[in-house]
This record gives sequence, structure tokens and C-alpha cells, in this order.
Amino acid sequence: MGRTLIMSPARVRRTLRRLAYEIVERNRGADTLELFGIRESGVPLVETLVDEINEIEDEVLTPYGLDVTPFRDDHTGEESSTPSHDVDVTGRDVILVDDVLFTGRTSRAALDAVLQYGRPQSIQLVVLIDRGHREYPIQPDYTGRLLQTKHREEVIVATDGDFSVSVED
Repeated sequence: MGRTLIMSPARVRRTLRRLAYEIVERNRGADTLELFGIRESGVPLVETLVDEINEIEDEVLTPYGLDVTPFRDDHTGEESSTPSHDVDVTGRDVILVDDVLFTGRTSRAALDAVLQYGRPQSIQLVVLIDRGHREYPIQPDYTGRLLQTKHREEVIVATDGDFSVSVED
């Protein structure tokens, strides 16, 4: 098994900054935004994106983590689906952030999970890596990088300290 570095920490930082600008431009600023990182790997990414957006727009947005486990179609546990944050997304533009989009199952669960916080004006999806291979008709609104992979390959996004992206086969 070999591991190949696809995106260095510097490249990931530049990509996240570009994505922050794209989010701000498409939403005509940041005053209507609520950003949720899909746990686990989406949380450090959303924190960095919020820092970038706050710097660009001189805002004070708060990043939120979103646990989608109780909303997954392959989940059989008894975890509660009680909201873990006191935020109302009604009439707001929700930005969901995840590290890798593959089958679309996690993103589909995130759509259900975010609705426990109200009825947003829009829900947009940001992914650092889009692998393709969808099982659900879900497409990201913002993509850091499109990376065609084989099913057996694994995309690894390092989120502890410096971000990086590797493929392991």
C-alpha cells in the first residue's frame, strides 16, 4: 500500500481561502451565513473557513459542528437527534462543510440534521475533495479539488495541525 500526497498544507490553505472568497461572493457578503462542519473532519475545516470569512468580511461568524450519525440511512444506534447548538437557521443561508464527498450519504444525512435548527433560505455544500462515485444525486456548490479515484482507494485529509490531502491505495 502506498500513500501519495495530493495537496500540501500550503495548497490546502490557499484552497480554503479561495473557497471562503467564493462563499462570500455567491452570498453577497456573510451577514446571512451559518456554517456547519460535518463531524468529525468537517469541523476543523469549517473553523478555518469561518476564520477566513471573518477576516475577509470583518464579521464575527461562529462555526458549528454537525453530528449526522442519527440521520444516516446505515445507522442503527439509539443516539439522540437533539440539537446540540442553540442556533436558529430560519431564513439563513446554511453552509455545510465536509472534507471528502464520495457517495453522498453523509451529505444527505447532513441535510436532515440541519433541519432540526429551523428552515433555512438555502443550504449549500462545501467539500475540500470531490471523489465522484455518487450513490445519491448530491453535488457540491463549492469544491476545493475534483479528484477521480478508484473505489478501493482512500482519500485521507489530515486535519490535526496542518491540513494535507493524500491518497492511499
